[in-house]
Amino acid sequence: MHQLNFFSIRRHRICKIHTDVCANSSQIKATSITKKVFFSQLESLTNLELKELSLLREFIKNIENACIAYSGGVDSSLVATIAQEQLGSKAFAVTGVSPSLAPYLLKQARLQASWIGIRHEECQTNEINEPNYYKNPENRCFACKKELHAHLKQISKRYDDAQVVDGVNHDDLQDFRPGINASTQAGVISPLAELKINKQSIRSISKSLGLPWWDKPSQPCLASRIPFGEEISSKRLKQIGQAEEWIVNQGFQKVRVRSQGLSARIELPSNEIDSFIKNVERDKIVKYFFSIGFNSISLDLEGLISGKLNRAIKN
Repeated sequence: MHQLNFFSIRRHRICKIHTDVCANSSQIKATSITKKVFFSQLESLTNLELKELSLLREFIKNIENACIAYSGGVDSSLVATIAQEQLGSKAFAVTGVSPSLAPYLLKQARLQASWIGIRHEECQTNEINEPNYYKNPENRCFACKKELHAHLKQISKRYDDAQVVDGVNHDDLQDFRPGINASTQAGVISPLAELKINKQSIRSISKSLGLPWWDKPSQPCLASRIPFGEEISSKRLKQIGQAEEWIVNQGFQKVRVRSQGLSARIELPSNEIDSFIKNVERDKIVKYFFSIGFNSISLDLEGLISGKLNRAIKN
C-alpha cells in the first residue's frame, strides 16, 4: 500500500451495496450508507483463513450494536469492515484523537472509514494530562486505554449501550500490552483475539476482501518512541510525528523515529537501510530534523524492530 491512494479503486469491484441510492461508492457519502455492505472475496484463502473469516462474520453478526475502537490500523479496520457488512447502521467506528496519533494517520483513518462506508466519529482524549501517562511508566498504555474507553463508554450510551469492540489480535496477547488489561476491565470485546486470528491471517483476509490497506505497516502510538521514564509532552509527540511523516514522504513506509532527549534515532527495515542512505540526501535529513527541534540524528543499523524499547523491561 503506497500513500493510500485507494479512492482510485472502485468499491463496486469488491462489494455489493444493498441500498437504493447507488452502487458506485464515489457517489455515496459514508454517512448515507445505512444498510449492510457485502465484501466479496477477490483472492483465495487457505482453509484455515476461510474458517477464520466465517467465524469472524458470525461472531460480529451476533453483536446487537457495535462501537468499534478504530485506529485505522489493519486490525481495527478489518473489524470495522466486517461490522459494517454484518450490522450495517448498528455499527459505528470511533477514533480517539490526541497528540499521540500522528495527523497523517488520522487522515488515513478517516479515508479508510469513508471507503468502508461505516459511520465514523472522533473523540478528543486527554491522557497527556494524566501523570500515569505523561511520566511514562512501564504501564503507560494502561492509562491511555483507560482514558480512551472512558470516552467510548459515554459515546456508546448514546447508541443503545453499544458493545465496544476493538482490533486486538491473537499475536498481541503474546506481547507486553498493559492496555489490553484496561480494555478488559472496561468490558471491551476483542473478536480477533478470542478467535485466535493472528496478524498474518488478518492481512491475508484483508487482501482477499480487497481492502487496499491490507499491507499497511503497524503504527503503535507515538509515545512508544520515547524510552520509559522520559516524560511525554505534546511537543515531543508532534516532533516525532513530523519526523516520521517526512520519512514516509521520502518513500519509506515502515519507520520509527525513537526520541531520546533531543536526539532522533531512525529505524527502518534492515533491507531498506542501504536504499535510504543512497537515495535520501544526508543534508536534507539533517536540515529538516534540526528545523523541528532535534539536535542530533542517527540511523539504527540493527533495523526496525517493533517493541524495541520493551527490551528494557525484559532485561
